[in-house]
Amino acid sequence: MTISFENTENAFAYKTNQDLRLAKLLFSTMGIGWLVKLGTKVTPVLMNIGLPIKGLIKKTIFTQFVGGETLEETSRVVEMLAKHHVQVILDYGVEGKEGEENFDKAAEEFINVIHYAASEPNIPFISVKLTGFARFSLLEKLHATADMAGVLQGTLVLPALNSNEQDEWERVCKRMRRICIAAVESNTGVLIDAEESWIQAPVDALTNQMMQEFNREEPVIYNTIQLYRHDRFSFLKETLAASGSDYLPGFKIVRGAYMEKERARAEAMNYPSPVQKDKGSTDADYNAAIDFCLAHISELAVIIASHNEESNLHATDTMEKLEISPAHSHVHFSQLYGMSDNITFNLAMAGCSVSKYLPFGPIEDVIPYLMRRAQENSSVSGQTGRQLSLIKKELARRSGK
Repeated sequence: MTISFENTENAFAYKTNQDLRLAKLLFSTMGIGWLVKLGTKVTPVLMNIGLPIKGLIKKTIFTQFVGGETLEETSRVVEMLAKHHVQVILDYGVEGKEGEENFDKAAEEFINVIHYAASEPNIPFISVKLTGFARFSLLEKLHATADMAGVLQGTLVLPALNSNEQDEWERVCKRMRRICIAAVESNTGVLIDAEESWIQAPVDALTNQMMQEFNREEPVIYNTIQLYRHDRFSFLKETLAASGSDYLPGFKIVRGAYMEKERARAEAMNYPSPVQKDKGSTDADYNAAIDFCLAHISELAVIIASHNEESNLHATDTMEKLEISPAHSHVHFSQLYGMSDNITFNLAMAGCSVSKYLPFGPIEDVIPYLMRRAQENSSVSGQTGRQLSLIKKELARRSGK
């Protein structure tokens, strides 16, 4: 595979000149740290008090990072990406609301999204967040009593819960199982999101249980491995060992989403931080996870979800060395919609199986997601600058300068 992430003609073929100019303005704004910090605090407040800023948000940051407010709106983005051989991981971007009625509604919405994905050949996966249909404090209590052996086998010690809590957990398990059954029947993959480290054990246990049941012939259920945690590469390897060739574990490998929160909590509560000591250690574990997964590709499936150009090139180089087809059914690449188009579309041009992670939902409900995207682009060293330089390069190419 000959891949260059500098090819902006491929990267932005789906964007008009006006689209690129808007993206340039947006990323320029996100490069101003104090402005992003102010905006992420003020915007949710302005939305809550009803000021008419919805139109402005929809034309700017929403359009850049979200597929649409409804599945019908999102379908236009799905079709556009399909023309460029890019698939979609569909995510109902609404933040979870607690309460059994809300949890049941969320589970039904995930199932509706699965049925929609099944009707679209370009949507092989959907994303599911367990905290969308499970109480955070219940997961925290389960995590506190979990043991690694049980987690790897897909079991948890429930005596720590009272009878009402045990019934509550059973309802969580039933919701998850209904989602997984719908996915198997619809031939749609389900990616279970990672959560904070202090609630992750029940997420892992339930995900492993679902993989044992439903990943017998093909990978359907995937766990998310956050490699900014220093223990997760070991967990990935232990999960494969525990599978005993009885099922195909699925892994979505990411660097992670809760680093600052994890470090702050560990310091405040005086326990060792679960986060790697530095970025170099995270990068090393991420690439080691790529190597491990590709070396065992007949025994597992992996989604390489990364905005790091070096890691993506490392993956494609390793695939070539191991003579793994770019379109191998157990290897998939992914980036967030609105970011790293130079990676996504150039991987697609090289024949790799690649997708955009595409959230959708009403603007007022996806504001938390949008604020995280703004903060991420502002805080990740070089992220905004790289996006801007590529956009400027393509605009110059189109103008002949």
